[in-house]
Amino acid sequence: MSHVELWSISRKIEDLGSELLNQELLNHETREFSTTRDQSYRKLNEKFVLLNRAKVLRQFNIQIDIDKIEKDCLELLESKIRTIYSNCEKLASKISQDYLLARGEYDNFNLYYCNLLSIRQEIKVIHLDIQCSIENIEGMLFDKVQIWEASIQSDPRLQNVVSNLKNIKQIANNIISFRVRMNERIDHILTIYKSWHDAKAFAKIGAALNQDRDGFGQSIVSEHELFHGFSLSLFNEKTKRHNIEYVLNNLKGTDIDTTRLRRRYDSFFSIYAKIIRENLHPDMKLDQLISDTKLILGNIRQNSDTITWDADVRGQIPKLAAHIFALWTLLQADHYFEAEGLDDRDNYLIQPHAAQVISIFRLLGIGDHNEKLMNHLVQIGTGEGKSIVLAVTAMILALADFDVNCACFSEYLASHIHYGTFNILCEGIINENGDIRQLVEKLISNSKDETRNMHSKNKRLKILFIDEVDVFFSRDFYGNVYTPSASWKDTTLKSLVKFIWTHRSSDLSLSEIQSTPEYKACQEKFPNWILLIDEAINDMIADVHSFQSHDYVVKNDKIGYIKQDNIVYNVIYGYKTLFAYYHEHEQGNISTESLHDNISIRIKCGSFSYAEIPLQFEYIMGVTGTLETLSDPEKKVINNNYKIVQNTFVPSVFGKNNLRFIEKDDIIIENSDDYFNRIKREIDDRITGKNSEKRAILVFFESKAKLMQFYQSSALESIKDSVVYLTEDASLQEKETIINRATVSGQITLFTRTFGRGTDFICHDQMVATNGGTHVIQTFLSEESSEEKQIKGRTARQGDQGSYCMILLDHELEKFHIDKSHIDDILKGKGVINRMASTITDTLRITKTYHTLYDFLHDRRTDLFKTQYEENMKYVEQAKEKHLSSQKFLSSLRSGEINSVREFLIKENRGVAGRSCSRTVCLMDATGSMTHLLHKCKNTVGIMFERTSEILKDHKMDSNSFQLQFAVYRNYNS
Repeated sequence: MSHVELWSISRKIEDLGSELLNQELLNHETREFSTTRDQSYRKLNEKFVLLNRAKVLRQFNIQIDIDKIEKDCLELLESKIRTIYSNCEKLASKISQDYLLARGEYDNFNLYYCNLLSIRQEIKVIHLDIQCSIENIEGMLFDKVQIWEASIQSDPRLQNVVSNLKNIKQIANNIISFRVRMNERIDHILTIYKSWHDAKAFAKIGAALNQDRDGFGQSIVSEHELFHGFSLSLFNEKTKRHNIEYVLNNLKGTDIDTTRLRRRYDSFFSIYAKIIRENLHPDMKLDQLISDTKLILGNIRQNSDTITWDADVRGQIPKLAAHIFALWTLLQADHYFEAEGLDDRDNYLIQPHAAQVISIFRLLGIGDHNEKLMNHLVQIGTGEGKSIVLAVTAMILALADFDVNCACFSEYLASHIHYGTFNILCEGIINENGDIRQLVEKLISNSKDETRNMHSKNKRLKILFIDEVDVFFSRDFYGNVYTPSASWKDTTLKSLVKFIWTHRSSDLSLSEIQSTPEYKACQEKFPNWILLIDEAINDMIADVHSFQSHDYVVKNDKIGYIKQDNIVYNVIYGYKTLFAYYHEHEQGNISTESLHDNISIRIKCGSFSYAEIPLQFEYIMGVTGTLETLSDPEKKVINNNYKIVQNTFVPSVFGKNNLRFIEKDDIIIENSDDYFNRIKREIDDRITGKNSEKRAILVFFESKAKLMQFYQSSALESIKDSVVYLTEDASLQEKETIINRATVSGQITLFTRTFGRGTDFICHDQMVATNGGTHVIQTFLSEESSEEKQIKGRTARQGDQGSYCMILLDHELEKFHIDKSHIDDILKGKGVINRMASTITDTLRITKTYHTLYDFLHDRRTDLFKTQYEENMKYVEQAKEKHLSSQKFLSSLRSGEINSVREFLIKENRGVAGRSCSRTVCLMDATGSMTHLLHKCKNTVGIMFERTSEILKDHKMDSNSFQLQFAVYRNYNS
């Protein structure tokens, strides 16, 4: 090694040493969520490993002391870790000495403790016993919990029990890592207390906790199973005043016959009440009732030729619903028996509300003019029992011999409510006659007909239930396709992939790889499928050079991606994901076993249109909180394409909605200089309620980037200690803790828009509830009204108070064709010129006067949505073509047409061209004002590709011999 090379390496080692010495452990990345924090410490550990490996250079008489550099860096690192531990220990000590922490101190404890957990997991080069330090901190906290527990046992007076339970709950709600274990201790304490005292004494504990103003007592009542009966009694008391008369008087929809509905409901309720009276006793046996329930509709059978839904069946539906609800009530009647001696004992029973029963009858066509089974959508408010309506309706239809599928948009919701996502729905339809992936894998691996066992089953008629139907029409689904892919695994293929990875620094071509022993081994083993392997090689050559350019996360020994509201591990991006596994394995972040599990050739098995999947069901039904906000184009598709013509709007079981939103006053538009300051001022103005006590503030941002920009801005500096934020890359435990804390008095929480839908922000804090409730700030204008309604629905839940406003950035409104002059004119009461399409000229100019700025924003949003929707319909048509082609492939697979299957798979898995004769870069303006044109641009790009390919084919040229790259810019000044 030359002197110059040694000098250069020495400088790099010294620079690395300086970087490690100056490394702050508590930095922006380690203050993030666990995924980012773990990754930061993993990278730090890699730098120390690199420094240690540099010691091999001592044999070249390098002129720097690497051992000393490493020693100094390690000593300083360990010193910084000790400081984190010391700070964490001090806070734990305060708790152990009966000083409950302030919110900011809890945040600091979480920061220190979670960093210690990440250091223990990721830093391998230190000699500190981090495990011992962590156990010491845990011991201090749990020793204190034992003292509180002992106090309850020795002094069971009401106030002492409540006070000590609240102490433990405060730790559970504020310290992320201890939440589960602290809640388990509370459950243990409550179990013992309940075994020592009668129902009245336990109810008094519940009542005292529920009257607690700081919310910790109420969260115990709400979240712990032993108080479920008491919590249920409060709910029943709250909703009983809105009875069947209220529901029918306020019910809206198509073909409603309130007289017939009332008659059906009365029949239901008399049967339900009779079953409860006859069976509600401690030693009840329900086997006979279950058997009777199953036999109510008899041996009914549904098929495509004859659907049995006659007067006899319809007449039995109230009886069947009554039996199902009675079982629901009786199977959960433990709380009723435990409430013996209480005046409101009946409130301890889980009971259906009239609004839920009427919703089910409407979905089933019971009580309307025709009493037919029809496609139907029902609007039910947030937190008002959609899941119960879905479940009971699905049970009734299943007992009527229908095959019922329930689907929603969110993995988070699917895991909490126990039904599948739209993707799982697609899987079920595609694989109903056999797993398409397994069939393709076996067909290719064995090169013989493996499809002979793929027979069509005797199918029941299918019914689809959709939760939150407006999400189905978002661009994530409507106009998009679901593409299942098979994993082709073999030792010869693994050797081929490893060769491409090992030689990634070379400019490999397909022809060069075809001359290797690895390729020839594949060719010998799979002669009929070598073209498929060639296409995969082309893709690998492209992706092995570009895999680091795509965003992924490493967690749980897997490569994951952030989708909707979660990190998902079943998404694959070409071969980029595979080479990310190789890269992270070399960095020590992925195990050898995990790497080998993921080495395969991916085979796309068709593209199935989300829009076409519902058409494969006999009936489509759904519940949503936003039916009234659907746009005209969406309603048109629902009516014409999916034949959903029946709808119902169910009144709230909690009565009038108490959201305070004044359109005239609560829409604020600011320029970029004042935007963040205005959000901060809104927080300051709203944080103090009418009784001079603190409220809770939820602020929703369009993206994580915009959220972080505000969080790191100088505008927030003075209150930053009171602010936390939540984005999609948080763990489930982190999400639940932050959501739980978000409605506490004085708490300010920033969220990405994802959490504006389907997330329950339950307010237990009476200081918040009696001071105007939680205040929601939306910092962007939603393109869909439904999203805005969902975000509004994060407050004023179940009859509680709440308020909402929008603070918008003026130049972000450009995409809605709104400029400053429009805003000024409306504020001055002047009319605004609107443009409408004309058959005579390009546009008609019509002046319109708006009463409020909100009316104008809504008009422009609707116009943009219509434009985008029309363009998106072209994607729907393209997706339909792919869907039909894929359905034909499925048919060929079933019938064993191997040549057709092979031809389809090779075409579907066409790889990147090895050498391009032409390379073109297209530069696109993607600033706000161009938003309305981007969809048209995407469609035009598709047409451009198709026409270019056709021209090349006409001239006997390779249709893949050109490349197009698109560069997009969003900010002229960046």
